[in-house]
Amino acid sequence: MPLARSLSVTSLPGLEEWDEDFDLEDAVLFEIAWEVANKVGGIYTVIQTKARLTSEEWGENYFLVGPYVESNVRTQVELIEPTNPALKRTIDKMNSSGCKVYFGRWLIEGSPYVVLIDVGFTAWSLDTWKSELWELCDIGVPWFDREANDAVLFGFLTAWLLGEFAAQCEETPHVVAHFHEWLAGLGLVLCRHRQLPVATIFTTHATLLGRYLCAGNVDFYNKLSEFNVDKEAGDRQIYHRYCLERAAAHCAHVFTTVSQITAIEAENLLKRKPDIVTPNGLNVKKFSAVHEFQNLHAQSKNRIQEFVRGHFYGHLDFNLDKCLFLFIAGRYEFSNKGADIFLESLARLNYLLRVNHSDVTVIAFFIMPARTNNFNVETLKGQAVRKQLWDTAQTVKERFGKKLYESLLVGQLPDVSKMLDKEDFTIMKRAIFATQRQCQPPVCTHNMLEDSGDPILNSVRRIGLFNSSADRVKIIFHPEFLSSTSPLLPMDYEEFVRGCHLGVFPSYYEPWGYTPAECTVMGIPSISTNLSGFGCFMEEHIADPSAYGIYILDRRFRGVDDSCNQLTSFLFQFCKQSRRQRIIQRNRTERLSDLLDWRYLGRYYVAARHMALAKAFPDTFLYEPHDPTSTSGFRYPRPASVPPSPSLSRHSSPHHSDVEDNDEDERYDEDLEAEKDRVNIRQPFTMPYKNKAIRNRDKARFIC
Repeated sequence: MPLARSLSVTSLPGLEEWDEDFDLEDAVLFEIAWEVANKVGGIYTVIQTKARLTSEEWGENYFLVGPYVESNVRTQVELIEPTNPALKRTIDKMNSSGCKVYFGRWLIEGSPYVVLIDVGFTAWSLDTWKSELWELCDIGVPWFDREANDAVLFGFLTAWLLGEFAAQCEETPHVVAHFHEWLAGLGLVLCRHRQLPVATIFTTHATLLGRYLCAGNVDFYNKLSEFNVDKEAGDRQIYHRYCLERAAAHCAHVFTTVSQITAIEAENLLKRKPDIVTPNGLNVKKFSAVHEFQNLHAQSKNRIQEFVRGHFYGHLDFNLDKCLFLFIAGRYEFSNKGADIFLESLARLNYLLRVNHSDVTVIAFFIMPARTNNFNVETLKGQAVRKQLWDTAQTVKERFGKKLYESLLVGQLPDVSKMLDKEDFTIMKRAIFATQRQCQPPVCTHNMLEDSGDPILNSVRRIGLFNSSADRVKIIFHPEFLSSTSPLLPMDYEEFVRGCHLGVFPSYYEPWGYTPAECTVMGIPSISTNLSGFGCFMEEHIADPSAYGIYILDRRFRGVDDSCNQLTSFLFQFCKQSRRQRIIQRNRTERLSDLLDWRYLGRYYVAARHMALAKAFPDTFLYEPHDPTSTSGFRYPRPASVPPSPSLSRHSSPHHSDVEDNDEDERYDEDLEAEKDRVNIRQPFTMPYKNKAIRNRDKARFIC
């Protein structure tokens, strides 16, 4: 199953010749998703980060549609009166008919308008709408599936909203409705069935059946074309969900997905080939000082080191300056996210570091939320002991400083033997005795509700990594999302990532992969796979990804054991790098952030919307897709000092030593190398389709 080249992964400049006369003045965009102002998973990040660019393109004619969740609205949304007259009439009409629809601004970058629908308030219509769904589409939704019931309510309400909006407009509007995922897909199906004047787009960020199949430990990618999709969905009791997703994919004017690997999956499971691939991006913020992100890394690393000092009190027999912080984060899907082979590779890495007498210590963090009842007492005690030691040191320091000051004040050199008295030594001895520990540092920071059945803890027991003094690899399992208000590790996720040295994401099923993308934007090297959308995208655009700190693990054409060996090799070579090599590699990684900026990747969403308008309103809009093979793409070349790994060092690569000589400094010119890389990527995308509602913001805009 070769990865066919598509519109999105051929070249980023491949769509630069679009017709700039594509006028959006009388068009309105509704973007519908269950995760609008409602964080559930990664789709929230997609919509939130993309909103600024989309608002710049569509201005006052851009509306996000999502569910009304009161706890989220209180902190994220400013409720206001609708600004669009037709939309105001629409919301008033729906509210007078027994609905609860709210309008406001989402308090994120771009401040987009949001229409929030209270699905629970219209639950009285659920049985009627489920009967109508059965009559129209032969899809039956069981009463016990609450998520599917919400999807039915949300779908009928969004179709009602779009239909009412079209009816309230004085002239037939050109409406684009972009639906994300199966939870919103029913609204699209109803729009097409009711023949509403709406151009529809459906984006699947991960197929339902694909996620379930991979969780079942099947040989997914090798048997992708052989699955009996109806039987597999029925066996997993998600046939009704699968039917909703498949119907939305087939009814949409334009069907998109987030990566080429997911496009192949969708073609086999949903039986429709995506029209265009729309990779996920981020809003990249550049610092005025070129290497400011390196300073932020050092600051965040110091905070992680403070936590480690407390966690390993009594067993802090390793040098923190030669300690590397690795992490894996995301949903707790043990096999799908690759936590299984990461743990196995850590055991093998531990062996290699020990037999090679390495002085490097690796601390691997697992940030995956699981069911817990509270913090581990031993973990909290460690942080308390660390704070007590710090306070003791500060007390002795103040007493010492006062005596030193008084001695110098009278013009005498201090007698060092008299600077610390008996009381000082008593305080320090008491503090030292407090650090004695009879047990090993805990692996898990919390008390797990299902300790005996937890897959990570069971794997730790199997491989025998219990944070003992003899082990060069330590494990810390933090089964909770990070928060700056935590009494244990008071850091938010972004700050934590900046302080780590390497992100490890050896996923078996990862339609895109925001975690390695976030690492890249922050200048942190990462390990991804050729089964993730991010990994495939980077392989397509970088001649030698590992030289830029993007390690691509082969999980598609290798067995599990071979993949473990390859991952172990990546980790071991990373441990052998000198501090200077890691700094150089972080500089290279951060330079790739432009590839992931929405100002580049947002153009594929622009293409999808133009394609949908041309299909739905062929008399008004014309879209001619470009032939991907006719444009010459670019690839980041190998840098002059490639590769950074000491095992493969060449004369031009950074020298593997703690003391760098002047000749080496002359060989590596960071500014020159950065300039060469910039040649291979164009300036950030400037939206050519500024509709007139933006250009004439103070003048009359689209009024229906």
